[in-house]
Amino acid sequence: MDPTTAAADEFRTSPEETTGMPTGIPFIVGNEAAERFSYYGMKAILFAFMTQYPVLLQSSGVMGPMSKEDATAWVHAFTAANYFFPILGAIVADVVFGKYLTIMSLSMVYCLGHLVLACLDLNLGVEPRYILGTGLFLIALGSGGIKPCVSAHVGDQFGPQNKHLLERVFGWFYFSINFGSFFSTLLCPWLLKAMGPGWAFGVPGVFMGLATLLFWLGRYRYAHIPAGGAESLNEATSPDGLRALKGLVPLFLFIAVFFSLYDQTSSRWIEQAERMNRTLSIPGLAKPLVIDASQLQAANPILVMMMIPLFTMYLFPLFGKAVTPLRKVGTGLFLIAVAFAMTAVYEHWLEAGKSVHFFWQMAAYVVLTAAEVICYGTALEFSYTQAPPKMKSLIMGLFLLSISLGNFLTAGFNAILSNLPEESKKRFEGPNYYWFFTGCMLLTALIYLAWSPFYSGRSYVQGDTASAEGDEQSE
Repeated sequence: MDPTTAAADEFRTSPEETTGMPTGIPFIVGNEAAERFSYYGMKAILFAFMTQYPVLLQSSGVMGPMSKEDATAWVHAFTAANYFFPILGAIVADVVFGKYLTIMSLSMVYCLGHLVLACLDLNLGVEPRYILGTGLFLIALGSGGIKPCVSAHVGDQFGPQNKHLLERVFGWFYFSINFGSFFSTLLCPWLLKAMGPGWAFGVPGVFMGLATLLFWLGRYRYAHIPAGGAESLNEATSPDGLRALKGLVPLFLFIAVFFSLYDQTSSRWIEQAERMNRTLSIPGLAKPLVIDASQLQAANPILVMMMIPLFTMYLFPLFGKAVTPLRKVGTGLFLIAVAFAMTAVYEHWLEAGKSVHFFWQMAAYVVLTAAEVICYGTALEFSYTQAPPKMKSLIMGLFLLSISLGNFLTAGFNAILSNLPEESKKRFEGPNYYWFFTGCMLLTALIYLAWSPFYSGRSYVQGDTASAEGDEQSE
C-alpha cells in the first residue's frame, strides 16, 4: 500500500512487516520535538511572568505580580494537572477512540490554550490571572491527554521482527523532547523581555500548530491499533493486568518523589539563579553577557542530548548485565538527592552574602540531568514493556500520573508555606527548603533499595505472543 495515496479506511491496524525502522517514526519524533518546543518554551517563562508582571489584583487595589511561594504553587499545580490528564487521555484512547484520534483531537485543544495565553498582552478587561488560568488549563488538558498516547503510539509501530530497535527509538524520542526544549528555553525568555508576553506565549503556539500538522501528515504510515473497548478495562483486572499493576504502581510512587524535586528547576531553581552572578565574559564583546535566570534551564536539555549517547554507548555497556532497569532507577533517585544538596549549599553561600556564579548551578544541573537520563528514560521504556498489550496507554498514563503526584506535593507544600505565619515560614526558607526535599528524597531512595529486589514482572511487545506468554523480568 502506498502511504501517500491510501484511503482513510485503509489505515493499518498492525505494525509493518519489516526488520527495519517503521516509516511513521520520523513523523512522530518530529511532532514530539515541535510539541515539546511549545510546552517547554511556555513553561520556561511561566515563573518569571508571574513574579515580574502584573497578573493579579493586590489587597491595595492595584495590579501586581505574585509572591515566589504563590508562583511556585501555580507552576507546580499546572505541572500536576499536565500529568494528571494523561490517565484520562489513556482511558479515552484505549477504550473509545484509539491513540491517533485522541492525539489529533486533544492537540486542537492544546493549540487553543496557547492562543489564550497569547492574549495576555491584550486589554480584555479581565484580570490576567483568569486568562492565565484558562490557558494553562487547556494546555494541561491537551498536553497531558496526548502524553501517554504518543509514547505508546511509538511502541505500537514495532512488532516481533524489529522490536530490537525499540530501545534506540525511545532514545531518539527522548532526544527529540530535549532538542525542542533546548531551543525554546533559550528563545522564549528573550522574547518575554524583548517583545512582551504576547510574542513569548504566541511563538510556542505556532510550534504546536506545526506539530499537529506534522503528525497528521504521517497518518497513513502509522499502525493504528484499534481501541479495545471495555476489554481494555477488563484486562486491567486480568491476572496479567493485576501483575503489571502490582509491580508498577509502587515504582510510580518512587518516581513521584523524584519529580517533586526535578520539576523545581522551573520554579525555585530560577528564583535561586536570579540572586546569582549571571555574567558571562565572551572574547570580542565589549561588555559581559548577562544570562537570564530562566534561560539556565536550557542546560538540562543540552546535557541530556550529550549524556544519552554517552551513557547508552559507553557507560551502560561497561557494566554489562549488572545495569538492570531497576538498578538504573535507584541510581537516579540517589543522584537527584545529591543535586538538591548542592543547591542547599549554594543557598548557604547566598545567605552569607557571597557572590555565587551561575556556573555552580550548572554543576548541579549536570548531576540532576545524569539522574534524569538514568532514571526517567529507563522507567518510561520499562513501564511500556511491562504493560500488557491492551494496557499500554493506561500504564503510560499511570506513569505520568506519578509525575503529577510529585508536582502536587510540591505545589501543596508551597501553598501551605505561603499561608504560614512569618515565624513558622522561616523554618523552611533558604537552605532549609532545599535540605527538606533532599532528606525526603534520600529516605525514598533507601525505601526503594529495600523494595526493588522483590519486583517481578513480564515484558510485552505488540504482536509478540512469545513475550506475552512469559518473558519474565525481575531485579
